[in-house]
Order: sequence, then C-alpha cells, then structure tokens
Amino acid sequence: MAKSAAKRTERLKKRPQFLRVAKGVKVAMPGFILQACRRSGVEDDPADAPCRIGFTATKKIGNAVVRNRTKRRLRAAADALLPKYGRAGFDYVLVGRMTTQARKFDALCEDLQKALMRIHHEQKTVNKNR
Repeated sequence: MAKSAAKRTERLKKRPQFLRVAKGVKVAMPGFILQACRRSGVEDDPADAPCRIGFTATKKIGNAVVRNRTKRRLRAAADALLPKYGRAGFDYVLVGRMTTQARKFDALCEDLQKALMRIHHEQKTVNKNR
C-alpha cells in the first residue's frame, strides 16, 4: 500500500536547498531552530509533493561526535512528528543547538510540534495578507 503524500518525507541534501530554506520562516526553540519554506512549483498540487527535511549542526556545538549525536536526535524527533504535523510541499531544516543533546527527548519532540504549528500558523497569516 502506498503512503499518502502528507505521510512521506524526503531528505534535503544539497547546499542550495538548505540556503533556500534559510530565507524562509524561522522559529527558535530551546532545543533547535526550525526553518521552513513552501517549495516553488508545488502550489498547483501540493499533495503530490512530499515534505522534505534537512538537518545541520555547526562546529560551534562541538566535535564530530557531538554534531552527529545532535543530528541523530533531531532525525528521530522529525521521523516521529513530521508524518503527523508536516505539510506536503514544504521544506524544513532543523538546526541543532548546544542544548539539543542535553534536552530530554520528550521535550525535544514537544518543541518540534510547537514549532511546526507556529510555522504553519505564520504561513496562513502571511498568505492572507497577500
């Protein structure tokens, strides 16, 4: 059985994709920063375009072990919540922070849920104003 488009997620892998998302809406949470933007070209039928996500952690937060652990925790939270709260046709980037690794996983998931809801609420108000 095929998954519905809202349930599918793909990964962002190329630098230009990350840079495009960085120009979109940002929400800072205690455990991470969530960046999001609607993909161009999917306004006609966003149901056909799955949401995409990327993860990043800079050298500021620590060595390779810390950065990889941070991204692993962010991936686990995103895999748990994006099928339910992510929107088809959107690209997201989760940026790890120093506090990501120490934050409890339940709190990290709660932060992601709140951030996604805030991003999509802002998107609605931006679209209404246009």
